[in-house]
Amino acid sequence: MFSFESRRIIIVIFGAVLNAISLNLFLIEANVYASGFTGVAQLMTSILQDFFNVSIVSTGLILFILNIPVAILGWFKVGKGFTVYSVISVAFTTLFLELIPVMQLSEDIILNAVFGGVIGGVGVGITLKWGASTGGLDIIAMILSRMKDRPIGIYFLIINSVIIAVAGFLYLPENALYTLLTLYVTTRVIDAVHTRHEKLTAMIITTQAADLEKAIHAKMVRGITTLPAKGAFTQQDKNMLVMVITRYELYDLQHIITEVDPQAFTNIVQTTGIFGFFRKDDK
Repeated sequence: MFSFESRRIIIVIFGAVLNAISLNLFLIEANVYASGFTGVAQLMTSILQDFFNVSIVSTGLILFILNIPVAILGWFKVGKGFTVYSVISVAFTTLFLELIPVMQLSEDIILNAVFGGVIGGVGVGITLKWGASTGGLDIIAMILSRMKDRPIGIYFLIINSVIIAVAGFLYLPENALYTLLTLYVTTRVIDAVHTRHEKLTAMIITTQAADLEKAIHAKMVRGITTLPAKGAFTQQDKNMLVMVITRYELYDLQHIITEVDPQAFTNIVQTTGIFGFFRKDDK
């Protein structure tokens, strides 16, 4: 049997395979661009090849280079665990982009845009679901979101808008529209696989509140409110831990609860807005 962390690495690698397939078999040859840093790397590769006749620099290599400073920043600002698995995702995506040949399975640009978006969305979605990211924009958006306490989606919207605008300006306007279609499909698939909500509220009923608080604070920069609780059927005294997390931290929280108190009951609900302190270091 694989350990919890082994399964996590396998899922992250599988997500990297899907991302590479999405790019090399569907999006690159169709001049349709993915979201985030992957789309930026695609666009930079296209510009180098089409306007400067430089073909020795691949999309995978540019993606890897772009993620180096982001990974260093994420290590200090987001968390070591999240960053390590994100680096693994980027490294294997780069590897598979070099191994999988770039080819066009279909000449229909709409099919390329849709299937590329679906496959890429599944890759990103399962990666997020298991507590990592595809690097780049995910990490930058998390850092900016924590600094400004604004929804992560705003930062995705800004950089993706730039990709669409540049694609439309440098190439045919239709390319920008097909890129928009890919981004829409990718977002919908990620929502279906993972969760569309940027912030979530976790309510944890446990008999081991002190141990859980210690474990959560050791790994996550989040405040916790602990309330007394009692089981209606057993009349057993318990505690309820209430905390707000981002969707990227959901996997880590599940892992901590499973390790400390497998019998704990946890309810995760969407959070549409918050007021006041969100982190332990807000004060």
